[in-house]
Amino acid sequence: MASKLRTYLAFQHNAHLHKLQATVATTRPFSALEEVNRQLFKQGGDDDHVVVTEQTIFHPQGGGQPFDVGAMTDQFGTTFNVLSVRMDAVRDGQVLHFGRFASAGTFKEGDAVEQEIDVEKRLLYSRFHTAGHVLGSAVRHLLEKEVEGFDELKASHFPDSASCEFQGLIEGKWKEPIQKKVDEFIAAKMPVEIEWWDEEDFRKRGLEKLIPDRSLVPPDEKFRVVNIVGAEVYPCGGTHVDTTDLCGETKVKKVSRSKGQSRVSYTVS
Repeated sequence: MASKLRTYLAFQHNAHLHKLQATVATTRPFSALEEVNRQLFKQGGDDDHVVVTEQTIFHPQGGGQPFDVGAMTDQFGTTFNVLSVRMDAVRDGQVLHFGRFASAGTFKEGDAVEQEIDVEKRLLYSRFHTAGHVLGSAVRHLLEKEVEGFDELKASHFPDSASCEFQGLIEGKWKEPIQKKVDEFIAAKMPVEIEWWDEEDFRKRGLEKLIPDRSLVPPDEKFRVVNIVGAEVYPCGGTHVDTTDLCGETKVKKVSRSKGQSRVSYTVS
C-alpha cells in the first residue's frame, strides 16, 4: 500500500537541483494501479512500474508544463528510467514516476535512490514557461484597458503548442506591439523570483483575484508565486529561468480569435 504522505516537491524550492537523494515510498507494477491512474499513462504495459518517492526533483505534467524525464538509481546500480511523471489521481499530493527498470530487480520501500533529470529538457521547459508568463504580462500591460472584458485565462507551455489564452477579442493589429513589449521585457533581464504568499499577501498587494483555490495546497502551507519583478505576479508551481533574458528570443507566432476569446501563440529559440 502506498504511503499516504504527500511528495515533497523539491523542484519548487530549488529548480537548479538536477540530482537528488530520495527515499522510495513504494514501487508498484503498472498492472496494480487503479484504473484512473492507468489512464494517466496510456503507453503503460506489463513491463512498466510506478515509483513513488518521499521527495522529488521531477516536475509532473501540469500547469501547462510538460513532465521531466530522467532516471533513478540505487546503490547496487539498479536503474529505473523515468518516462513520464504525473500527480496521483487517487492519493492527494503524491507524484507518480512512471517508467521501466533497465534490468532485473526493483526498488523497495525505504531504499535510497539518486534521482537525475534530463537537464536539457528541463531548461527548455523552464524557458518556455517563463516566456509564457512574459507574454501574458506583455499582453496585459498593453490591452487590459483596450479590450472589452479582458482577462488572462490559461496557457500551454509545451514547446510544440505554446500559447496564452485571453478573454476578449484581440485584433491582429496588436501582434507587433505585443512582440515589441515582449522584446522589451526579455531585454530588461527582469529577475524571476519564487515567493510564498498567504491570502493576506495577495490582499495587501491588491491581487485578491489571483488567490488560488485553497484546496490546492495543504492547510499549513502558503501559495507558491512567481514574481517577474517589474512585470507581473503569477501563482505557479512550475520551473523557471532566473531572469527573463534567459528565455532566449521569444517570438509571437499568431493571434487568433474564437467565441469571444483570443489565443496568442509563441515560440522560443
